[in-house]
Amino acid sequence: MIRGRKRHALTDTNGLLLGVVVTPASVQHRDGAKLLLCLLCLRFLSLVIIFADGGYAGKLDAFVQSMGRLFGHTASFIVGIVRKLEDQKGFVVLPRRGIIERSFGWLVKQRRLTRHHEKNQRHHEAFVYLAFIGLMTQRLISLPPLISFAG
Repeated sequence: MIRGRKRHALTDTNGLLLGVVVTPASVQHRDGAKLLLCLLCLRFLSLVIIFADGGYAGKLDAFVQSMGRLFGHTASFIVGIVRKLEDQKGFVVLPRRGIIERSFGWLVKQRRLTRHHEKNQRHHEAFVYLAFIGLMTQRLISLPPLISFAG
């Protein structure tokens, strides 16, 4: 059983989930990101810039650039690390950071994901995907119709 968990998520610029990997809390941020990118970068070769939290800084940049070359990406991937401001005191919303925080906020609404019910981390990943499927379905239902058939 996993005592603590980290969710490493890849989202688009609207905060909608592209992929997630759940690891034990003892796994470093960079190692979790490497696992996530290895699983998903082949599917998303159109990615150009990957924004990451300050916890992902370090050797991740070189790894991502080598992955781009490995998969034949013409322009290598760029990692943009969103760091805390130097003169920051208290809470400040950082640019680009709010996107993933909003996505994690949507997950908090799912009670099953706030408690650690699953013993297997892959089950937890599946419930994260299910939560976002429900969220995206609700958004599609609330969209106005593209074509009006009224006379």
